[in-house]
Amino acid sequence: MSRHARRGNPRAHWFLLLLTLSACAAALLFEGFTYHQIGAVAPAPDRCTAPAPVEVRDGGPVIRVVDGTVESARMPAGTTALTFDGGPDPVYTPRLLDLLREHGVRATFFVTGAEAAKHQALVERIRAEGHELGSYTYTAADLGQTSTARGSLELSLTQHVLAGSAGVHTRLLRLPYTTTPDGLCAAQWEAAERAADDGYLIVAAGGGVRQFPQTRAAYDEVAALLEERGTDEEFTTVTSGLELPSGTTAAATLDRWRGTGLLWAQAGAHAFAVGMTWLLVVAGALTGLRMVLLFHFARKHVREVRRRPGRGGRLSGGVNAPVTIVVPAYNEEAGIEATLRSLLASTHPYTQIIVVDDGSSDRTYEIADAIAARDRRMMVIRQENAGKSAALNTGLYWAHFDIVIMIDGDTVFEPDAVHHLIQPFADPAVGAVSGNTKVGNRRGLLGKWQHLEYVIGFNLDRRMFDLLECMPTVPGAIGAFRREALLRVGGLSTDTLAEDTDLTMALCRDGWRVVYEEKAIAWTEAPSSLRQLWKQRYRWCYGTLQAMWKHRHAFVERGPAGRFGRRGLTYLWLFQTLLPLLAPIVDLYAVYGLLFQDAGQALQVWLGFLAVQLGAAVYALRLDREGLGPLWTLPLQLFVYRQLMYLVVIQSTVTALLGSRLGWHRMQRTGTATETLDRGTPVSH
Repeated sequence: MSRHARRGNPRAHWFLLLLTLSACAAALLFEGFTYHQIGAVAPAPDRCTAPAPVEVRDGGPVIRVVDGTVESARMPAGTTALTFDGGPDPVYTPRLLDLLREHGVRATFFVTGAEAAKHQALVERIRAEGHELGSYTYTAADLGQTSTARGSLELSLTQHVLAGSAGVHTRLLRLPYTTTPDGLCAAQWEAAERAADDGYLIVAAGGGVRQFPQTRAAYDEVAALLEERGTDEEFTTVTSGLELPSGTTAAATLDRWRGTGLLWAQAGAHAFAVGMTWLLVVAGALTGLRMVLLFHFARKHVREVRRRPGRGGRLSGGVNAPVTIVVPAYNEEAGIEATLRSLLASTHPYTQIIVVDDGSSDRTYEIADAIAARDRRMMVIRQENAGKSAALNTGLYWAHFDIVIMIDGDTVFEPDAVHHLIQPFADPAVGAVSGNTKVGNRRGLLGKWQHLEYVIGFNLDRRMFDLLECMPTVPGAIGAFRREALLRVGGLSTDTLAEDTDLTMALCRDGWRVVYEEKAIAWTEAPSSLRQLWKQRYRWCYGTLQAMWKHRHAFVERGPAGRFGRRGLTYLWLFQTLLPLLAPIVDLYAVYGLLFQDAGQALQVWLGFLAVQLGAAVYALRLDREGLGPLWTLPLQLFVYRQLMYLVVIQSTVTALLGSRLGWHRMQRTGTATETLDRGTPVSH
């Protein structure tokens, strides 16, 4: 049977997962509603097979329906209506308002109800400074892709929010995911027509109406536009430019009360979700302890690592021994070419590259063989499917040199990665070196979360493990080994699904030092969907539990093995196993605390915990010379991504306790490991 074949997952553990899900449901529902995780509506496809009627496509950007007749209008010559979509954004909306006030210009802000409810003060400021408010629906949903009832709810909730926050209603509407009238498809036009029948003015872009998102780029563009405007050019709101009655009208008292009730309900739901998640007394203490340890050892690592033999040397000095690079590959046609070309472009001059095709059913072998035919440094070995460990052992058998680098088939090396990776071997006690793995495909929320996890979690952990001499894992994406050390522990084992962790633990127990080299950078492709992420982390976690159990005797051993067991394994059991297992119970207690205890105190605890997390994130990103841009996703990561990781650990643990076997779960590759590099992100050194 193929070692990569899928097997059915065990079923006996699902009641525990449901318990965890029930405990976290309220927080997930709130976050899902606010951030489109639940009930999200995908925008209409770019291709429009049934456009709106010709009178809409050829008309102006402001559209209304009077007695069934479509009427449209354009701004007069020399008049431009500035409009802003989404938000209000707590960062850029104030900056835009300051800019408009500086130039004495009024504009129209199409706000989403959900964001307006969270930032009521900004809504009030927009109204107070004479700008016009419009609706961008409640969740920025594509009304053309929603039901009629959902569309009505989106508009109604937004009106309630505006009534509660600013005391007004609006008759201006911009449909999300539309720009100009000729871009309206039939479904979107039908939604627009229904709204127009209810009295809305539909405002698109074009014909004197300028459309901007609330972003830094939009701010710069508007600033330049205002600076360069001519003396006869006027910037105004939509209705003022068309000499129509104002788009915002005072809301009735009853409507204001209803809006205030909605705002209170949303604020209460937010407090409930926050409190349920972060009233974590035991978990908070453990997490705080972990942060203290990581901070302490990261600082110490920065100071001490440069004094080690072979560290910090120039490319022309230090260790320059020849190396063998082994690339196990199974159905890696999407990324294998980029991987091999990055290895061939290495600045290290003495390299043997061995590609072991483990029975691929796609074009992996053909691609690798074609590259090898043009470069004698490469050889390609094809074998029947036997699993990753067997493929690595095959490469080890054919290795010519004493330093062996093992990488995944989707990993892309930076040119100097090999040189930096082997420098620690100047110390004869070092048996293995972990490189610095970075997420290449960071586009999207899931990619940003994994990027933060790699930098904050994995790499900070490795700095600590380096100093404590208890490194549990040299990642499969980038790791270097002494061939002597590999042979002494019998090569790669097939006992676990985490062959890299199993091997690293065996090396530590054999007395070899395993260190971390931050300058050796490789880019890997992270899962691009929650389903793929679940599969990957389920295999990692289950395999790590297998390896921890296999090497459990290290707890009572002496010497380097005992040091690894009492430091490394204790850390893994405490922070990567026990803490997630306690999460459902602690979360249930958090619900009780929120409902019957001091919610304000709970909020303070949560804010303090978040501040610690943000501090750790900033420090870790700075150590890795990464930008701080993805930090905005960290609160979302703590609410959603962390819960997913908890469930993975729970499922893996119960699977192990039930004695079930887990088959190989291979991630579907898309060849996006170099996505960040392709967008011109600076390379870290």
